[in-house]
Amino acid sequence: MERREFLKKSLALGLGAGVLFFPKGLRSGVSRVLANEPPPDLVALKGASPQAMFDRGIEALGGMGRFVKSGQTVVLKPNVSWDVSEDSAANTSPQLTARVIKHCLDAGAKRVLVLDHSIEYWESSWSTSGVGAAVKASGGIYAPSESEGYYQKVDLPGSVLKTTRVHEALLESDVLISLPVLKHHGGAGVSIAMKNLMGCIWNRGEYHAKGLQACIADFLHVRKPDLSVVDAHRVITRHGPRGGSPDDVVAMNALILSPDIVAADAASARLLGREPAEIGHIRLAAEAGFGQIDLTKLKIERLVL
Repeated sequence: MERREFLKKSLALGLGAGVLFFPKGLRSGVSRVLANEPPPDLVALKGASPQAMFDRGIEALGGMGRFVKSGQTVVLKPNVSWDVSEDSAANTSPQLTARVIKHCLDAGAKRVLVLDHSIEYWESSWSTSGVGAAVKASGGIYAPSESEGYYQKVDLPGSVLKTTRVHEALLESDVLISLPVLKHHGGAGVSIAMKNLMGCIWNRGEYHAKGLQACIADFLHVRKPDLSVVDAHRVITRHGPRGGSPDDVVAMNALILSPDIVAADAASARLLGREPAEIGHIRLAAEAGFGQIDLTKLKIERLVL
């Protein structure tokens, strides 16, 4: 892609973000949630560090105590697939990962297991990304994922995915939080909260063999996250999911939070300039009843910090 084309694409992405954050009749930075109203379905934030946006976003959703109770075990699923540094935007922000762990522990979680079956060598991926050090410093626990013995066979009523091997930590947890980094994906179109859960299985190849889009949606029969938090601070807009150069990365300084994984992916896809219904796994998950794809039917809290 030539530089001129990339700049045009970046402008289009910016306009897509504008539609999400500045709809007609809403002033930036003004909360729509009053003290006597229930929390929103989705919170979209822009303009601050990932940590600051998460603090405000989880507060708007009613606090982490809404999702995590005292004594519970939480599985946190960031993207730590790649042996690349933080500025590549291929992995979830280590600072955001640490902040989510802190909120879980402050809410009374017994332990927070952090899980991802890395694509590149796991030890260097967790080290180079900075996520490994962030997990250790914040009191989280790395969940070993490099051996097939950690995965249990699960049968499910998917359209194409009828069985798969799932990490035991996810199956035994009380709370599941999907913490992806938003990015382009050459096969799935986008990689967001649903695609992120692919790092909970042993054999990624079966998804590609059986139908990637359908398998991503089918996995929600195994477990639907209690909360999805989409890191859109730095976003790979082409050559994803790993990225190829700094020119692939756009600084969006955004964060999306929702207990509805379909809604989280739909809103995040809009940030990439994609219509949610055009992404196979988002559409299929909505059709299967896993969440709401139509953003106009959601109560959205938009905050510009």
